[in-house]
Amino acid sequence: MIADEARKELTGHIVPFWASLRDDENGGFYGYMGYDLGIDKKADKGVILHSRILWFFSKCYSVLKDEIYRPLAFHAFEFIKNRCIDYDYGGVFWMTDYRGIPSDTMKHTYNIAFAVYALSCYYNAFGDRFALDLAYKLFADIEENTRDEYGYREAFSIDWQLIPNDALSENGLMADKTMNAVLHLIEAYTELYKADKNERVGERLRYLLDQVRDKIYDPERHALNVFFDTKFNVIGDIHSFGHDIEAAWLIDLACETLGDEALIKEWAERDLLISENIYNIAYENGSLNNESEHGIINKTKVWWVQAETVVGFMNAYQHSGDRRFYDAACAVWEFIKENVIDKRPCGEWFSELEPDGTPRELEVVGPWKCPYHNGRMCLEMISRGIGFPE
Repeated sequence: MIADEARKELTGHIVPFWASLRDDENGGFYGYMGYDLGIDKKADKGVILHSRILWFFSKCYSVLKDEIYRPLAFHAFEFIKNRCIDYDYGGVFWMTDYRGIPSDTMKHTYNIAFAVYALSCYYNAFGDRFALDLAYKLFADIEENTRDEYGYREAFSIDWQLIPNDALSENGLMADKTMNAVLHLIEAYTELYKADKNERVGERLRYLLDQVRDKIYDPERHALNVFFDTKFNVIGDIHSFGHDIEAAWLIDLACETLGDEALIKEWAERDLLISENIYNIAYENGSLNNESEHGIINKTKVWWVQAETVVGFMNAYQHSGDRRFYDAACAVWEFIKENVIDKRPCGEWFSELEPDGTPRELEVVGPWKCPYHNGRMCLEMISRGIGFPE
């Protein structure tokens, strides 16, 4: 059963790896490990990395109810609380040095969303009201400082002056707004709404879902557009396969958390169309390709894309009963076990593979490489009780 194997991978491999990176001298967790598995103890510490670590250990506790996760989550919480939040101007910093002193003071909506996500999950796991208060403070910072008449702006200086959005722009484009930021605001506000069903949070979550429907989703292609100008006009011709399959299940979760039956039905149908499209155009030989640009498919195998594919296809199977999705999820899990999981002593998951399955010599831990996607995949399989279909 995939749930049993996921539990073994989580508790026997992923958790011990990340627990071993705890920095008891300077706080938080070490910010970088190279492909050679050497830790740079003086590397800068990404705030996204630390929010994802806080989310990870908090969610492990919520699902597995094991007290070993409490001190690990608390350690991450203390670093976020004491070193990452800007109590003068609001929001969170982008990066600190190894001691926890801000080294990049950019404010980014995506980054702040992950802090909201993590702090809300920590509250939902342990009931720490101060964590929830911090989540609401950051929610207010987003709502008060980033919005314009078209949606949420993304990149700012320390005092909320708009700056170029280098952090989330790729493929030679400079995007003012991105599908990625909207998706992870949905994720964050879903977790915050779960905490106490706050009406204001629910209203903003519905707004974001409407933005996906009206501005980001292409109903002809059953795909999400990726990059936009400030007025939400599409720029570039990019299709991110991993984000589509991730969005399909995260949006289903958002609708279910809101408890709106009409919204659940509407999005379940749309998300199945997105999943079907990804199955048809991106699933190949038991794994998922990365993206396409101008119709040219990039067949790099990225660790997080494979992890989200397992969850996304299982979600589609559970909503539709279509055995193809179950079989595809299991095939991708087999691909992960064979190729993505690093079997070297002290390794975790490789960041990327060549199309032929050869690992690229990229960092194992870094500002973006974290236990969020692969850990969440395991936790979702455990929570959903995925076994053999009827």
